[in-house]
Amino acid sequence: MRYRPLGRTGQFVSEICLGTMTFHGGADFWRNIGTLDQSAATALVARALEAGVNFIDTADVYSEGNSEILLGQALADLKVAREDVIVATKVRGRFGPGPNAVGLSRGHIMDQIAGSLKRMKLDYVDLYQIHGFDPVTPLEETMRALDDCVSRGLVRTLGCSNLAAWQIMKAQGISERRGFARFETVQAYYTIAGRDLEREVLPLVEDQGMGVMVWSPLAGGFLSGKFTREGVKSNDTRRAVFDFPPVDKARGFDVIDAMRPIAEAHEVSVARVALAWLLSRKGVMSVIIGAKTPEQLNDNLAAGDLKLTPEELATLDQASALKSEYPGWMLERQSTGRAPR
Repeated sequence: MRYRPLGRTGQFVSEICLGTMTFHGGADFWRNIGTLDQSAATALVARALEAGVNFIDTADVYSEGNSEILLGQALADLKVAREDVIVATKVRGRFGPGPNAVGLSRGHIMDQIAGSLKRMKLDYVDLYQIHGFDPVTPLEETMRALDDCVSRGLVRTLGCSNLAAWQIMKAQGISERRGFARFETVQAYYTIAGRDLEREVLPLVEDQGMGVMVWSPLAGGFLSGKFTREGVKSNDTRRAVFDFPPVDKARGFDVIDAMRPIAEAHEVSVARVALAWLLSRKGVMSVIIGAKTPEQLNDNLAAGDLKLTPEELATLDQASALKSEYPGWMLERQSTGRAPR
């Protein structure tokens, strides 16, 4: 297992992060993602830690809080030393029927950090992330509340997820101006089947010295190897019942066609090639894997051992390249001849 910087914090996290959205299942929607009970969840946590994973991601809304409960119990049962694991969770989603049980207001943030700590049986969260943008609450109010979480010792590092580049940069500007703790990480959707992050967010991340945590690196199971142009090989995949994130399937199958011979040459799965490609990308700090079985987990964990050749990477880059958009094509044109010599 290799380890990469957690933003500018001086800490390091494993390049593979264990996602816990498959834990418990809760009711209704979450059962489409996964229904692992405590025993199965604990076994996955144990295997990940054994492989060198020191980074685990969850969220307050996953299975209505039950994912955090199962994760906390797993860490307790395994007697994991607190300093040996970086635990990340999130706030923003609805956690109750009331009008204030959602969003990024000071009240909701303070309620939810207390709830997350209680459910996970922890004294602090290593990485606390806003789970999206709240158009109702001013960013300054949100950043002040998050800064208070840090100053009170409830949170050590801040991150954000699912924001536009301008929103991230606005938050960074507020933090710098007011002396607040700033975002050190961005959790975002990024995959060889969907490279939109490269347009605005990745350049911002590089400029700001942030780290990217990738969610849904296999495009919601589209790159699992179970999907072909002819149909689904198995209904045991969440995309068969929950078609998300959006994927341009025609383009996606072209990418799979480019990956398949590379996978065969290395005698590995297409999924492992997709993960290895992501781990080669500049700005990627850690890739979140959410397995349902030990077999899936082991295959995903092995992605860090797969070394793709420059020629293979070039083939994959070409097959998955983004269509040029404005102002990107103009920026590229005007930058010609201005690169440092």
